Amino acid sequence: MTFVPGLVSVSFRKLAPREIVELARETKLAAIEWGGDVHVPPGDLARARDVRAMTTDAGLSVTAYGSYLRLGEEDPATFPTVIETAAALGAPSIRVWAGKRGSAGADDAYRNRVIDQARQLATLAADAGIAVCYEHHVDTLTDTDASALSLLRATAGENPAMRTLWQPPHGRTVDENVASLRGVLPWLHHVHVFHWPQRGERAPLADGADRWRAYLDVLRAHPGKWPLLLEFVRNDDPAQLRADAAALHECIGQ
Repeated sequence: MTFVPGLVSVSFRKLAPREIVELARETKLAAIEWGGDVHVPPGDLARARDVRAMTTDAGLSVTAYGSYLRLGEEDPATFPTVIETAAALGAPSIRVWAGKRGSAGADDAYRNRVIDQARQLATLAADAGIAVCYEHHVDTLTDTDASALSLLRATAGENPAMRTLWQPPHGRTVDENVASLRGVLPWLHHVHVFHWPQRGERAPLADGADRWRAYLDVLRAHPGKWPLLLEFVRNDDPAQLRADAAALHECIGQ
């Protein structure tokens, strides 16, 4: 079992990719999920190759391409461009959103549309050696454990390239989140790390260290290489990232 501490680049949308790479190096983070909305736009292959080179030249790895594809809402004609960009970036996975409706507001037709597009994208991505990972998020079909597992079984069962990431659902107990994490372990690709006492309330990771030690204990019990990517840094402040990275390293060490 190996933990790989890292960073989600959209935590710092106002910083240039080189500044993000240097910040990751300074804080001893080893991996980056590069976002597709600002840092590596879909179709800009020259930019993707440049960001890949500056990442690997710094001794870091690319963990994912953070796309903003909303499955069920997209024109599938855009999928090859996203995959080509991820490949140029050297990303082993593409992060996607499972629609833009919560599971309670999604009828069977909508859920099937999301599933169909997930299958299409995963098939194309698998041909390029790239996994597709659902964002684990409110207001999508992964907003509850039951819905997320149903979606994974409907898609990953057909294509092992279909995976998921995990982040702690808001407003739940540690035990509830531990159960949530255990449920998606068979399909887990990476984890987004942050501490929100309430939805939208960013807090230092150190304040949630006890929670994160419990989550990391779940991962420690299972063989694998687990990227742990910091996100939602309070006030988008590099100084806070330095503190959060220190807290993450401490949790890993324990």
